[in-house]
Amino acid sequence: MEYAHGDDYEGLVSNRGESSRRVEASAGKPVLSNQGVLAAPVIPADSTTSAASTPDSAPAPADVQDDATPIKSRDGEVAAGIPVPHGCVVLAATPIGNTGDASLRLIALLQQADIVAAEDTRRLYDLARRLGVHVNGRVVANHDHNERQKADSLLDEVEGGATVLLVSDAGMPTINDPGLAIVRRAIERGLPVTCAPGPSAVLDALALAGLPTDRFCYEGFVPRKASDREQRLRSLHNEMRTMVFYEAPHRIDETMDALLAAFGPDRQMALCRELTKDYEQVRRGTIGQVRQSVVDDPPRGEIVLVIAGASTEEVNEASAEVLTDEQLARLAQERSEAEGIRMKDAIAEVVKEHPLPDGSFPNRKKVYQASLSLK
Repeated sequence: MEYAHGDDYEGLVSNRGESSRRVEASAGKPVLSNQGVLAAPVIPADSTTSAASTPDSAPAPADVQDDATPIKSRDGEVAAGIPVPHGCVVLAATPIGNTGDASLRLIALLQQADIVAAEDTRRLYDLARRLGVHVNGRVVANHDHNERQKADSLLDEVEGGATVLLVSDAGMPTINDPGLAIVRRAIERGLPVTCAPGPSAVLDALALAGLPTDRFCYEGFVPRKASDREQRLRSLHNEMRTMVFYEAPHRIDETMDALLAAFGPDRQMALCRELTKDYEQVRRGTIGQVRQSVVDDPPRGEIVLVIAGASTEEVNEASAEVLTDEQLARLAQERSEAEGIRMKDAIAEVVKEHPLPDGSFPNRKKVYQASLSLK
């Protein structure tokens, strides 16, 4: 199995094999990049978003130059050189770990939006502090529990010409984060919605996994309940697109066991953790190999799982295994006679071995009724 680290466990070797230097975020002092050339001071990676993050900074990226003409923010300060639309909802992506990934457009929006609707206002102010940005507009909380109630009041402001900026704690709003209710309501009311794209754990992991990217599907968090998790994964057994999941570190053991049961040990996958942070790591290999690595070295921090899609051969083979109730009853009868077990137990075993395409199991009562006709 292949391991790839942003830094190794001692924090000495970078992902590209270059020496990693601690970036001192001091008062405007230039620092040496990994190539030994002068680079502009950068804001270090955010080590506050996960308990697994460590204080080591990532190597300094190249400085980003903005050729646009600077514009004045409403309080007279120079803002990033990108105009901010008025009378519009703007969905803006925030860094998923490394503060240096914040776009100039995000900075301009934070400075100039009339209203900033944030998933967590404390995290918003912390991000603004790390970016050196003053949030001039009114800040309101917008999370899963109040989003629908907030939607129309925020959109009334948009209708009056205000710029409403919508941000989540990390990544793009609406992608496993609040925002969808406001977007839907804005569409219903005929109000403009635009997007300031940026960091995305889904796309980052997909790009790093080394698996096909021409077709993929995002499946969100793996279900927490064991029965729901197993059914969801079984339903994806014949999915030919690359699959992307989120998972929490305290559930990764049981999820890897479920992946093994649903897809077998030989399907290719990648486990990506702490993306864009100092201790970013990508574990690539088969499901069996990655599962063993989780046992030997439990991963910490936010996790994204990328699973290879099924091959044409696997799909054809699985399709041939969809059996009727009568066929299942006959298999159960044969097993009952061969192993000397009750018909009821034989039916339970056969049904469990033949899940339906949606991940559910055939109805045991119907199989039993079919078995009565065989007698």
